[in-house]
Amino acid sequence: MRTQAQIARKHSSALLFILGTMACTAPATAQDTSLASNDPVRGSPPSPAKTKNSSDTTEDRWNFHAQTTYVYQHKDGFSAPYTGPQSLSTSPEYSYTSTFTAYVGARFWKGGEIYVDPEVVVGKPLSHLFGLASINNGEIQKNGGTHPRGYLARWFLRQTFNLGGDSIHVEDGPNQLASNYDARRFVVTLGKITLTDIFEKNTYANDPRTQFLNWSLITHGAWDYAADARAYTIGGAGEFYWDNWVVRVGRFMEPKAANGTTLNHRIWTYHGDNLEVEHDHKVGDLPGLVRVLVFRNHSWAGNYLDAIAAAEGTGNPPDVTSVRKPSSKVGYGISFEQRLSSDIGVFLRASLANDRIEEYAFTEIDNDLSGGISVNGTRWNRPDDVFGVAFSTAGLNRQHREYLAAGGLGGFLGDGQLTRYAREDVLETYYNYHLFKGVQLSPDFQVILNPGYNADRRGPVFIYGMRVHLEI
Repeated sequence: MRTQAQIARKHSSALLFILGTMACTAPATAQDTSLASNDPVRGSPPSPAKTKNSSDTTEDRWNFHAQTTYVYQHKDGFSAPYTGPQSLSTSPEYSYTSTFTAYVGARFWKGGEIYVDPEVVVGKPLSHLFGLASINNGEIQKNGGTHPRGYLARWFLRQTFNLGGDSIHVEDGPNQLASNYDARRFVVTLGKITLTDIFEKNTYANDPRTQFLNWSLITHGAWDYAADARAYTIGGAGEFYWDNWVVRVGRFMEPKAANGTTLNHRIWTYHGDNLEVEHDHKVGDLPGLVRVLVFRNHSWAGNYLDAIAAAEGTGNPPDVTSVRKPSSKVGYGISFEQRLSSDIGVFLRASLANDRIEEYAFTEIDNDLSGGISVNGTRWNRPDDVFGVAFSTAGLNRQHREYLAAGGLGGFLGDGQLTRYAREDVLETYYNYHLFKGVQLSPDFQVILNPGYNADRRGPVFIYGMRVHLEI
């Protein structure tokens, strides 16, 4: 058996190798110097609605970008009176992920953009990915493993129909050709994406490759958004931009089984529907926005109350997978972000979902409140650096709590009992240090209380991390 020292030496060597590789492959693109990175989750484009007017009107016919991100995390041990079949381990552990993504874009006709993103992922989660609803690393995948796996993460068409208004120039980036759009336009996206490419694209808390890592901080915690085990899905969305307003609507495929790898192509029968309304505003000269999201999922899912009823009198714990049937889940989210100065921005999110239907594609959070602050390093003469600190408090609704208390197992949770329920709280902070053009090094620290919503196993759980990110 390998010792912790051997493990640390192994990953230190890997980290040094990546840094050496980066030093030999300095990227050709300019480093983003905005308050917070505009790279959303897994490399989706910056929102054209936020791009300022520009005298530059150059448009790309094609582009190529790439990224690689390595995350290493260590969890301290903690004390607990008992451990269940799907509990977070009380022993010290380590976790890591490594990803590589290429972004290829081309324009073949007016207003039409096509993108293809091949990706390779390798990783090891904490406790086999059990024991937390607020999972510690947004790069970890539900079907990941310690052997590299390659696949097409995205392939999609984006068609823009300009309707007038001010002209907006969007600069070249991952999954974004340099383009000119009207402030009033209709955009159609068809193909394979992750839903956070389009919906709830928070400026300060959206990308685990450059911002906060915890799942509860990269989007609405209670948004059980349609996705396979890698977080991607197939479908279509429409976005209607009208000056400071945006309305987005989309329908996408659910997996055939909860947290499964295969999507159900019967999109008219099983699907995730999303509606989002966004309003951009200014307080003085400082930009901000408000978004309201409503989602409805229809999938082959179990009901917690049905599972409890089916187990009564059997002496066995309830099993939500045994009572699956066509079921609908409805949820809501609201988010707010505001720049307080040229170098400080804040965000706040709240979300709530149906309490009876099992988590199907994201994580076991039924309601959540999160918020944080992002500070650019201009004040200490490091304008390319970003410091962030945020919190999240996640909860379960009554039926979900009763199911876990009776010994039921969820997609991620299962301490065997839940005598003393408590909200799962997270505090995370990171510092994104700009080494040189395109290369970022980010120490990260998380404190988690009541893992699995269990006050008997309160912790605290301390997780120390280091992230290396390279953009080409």
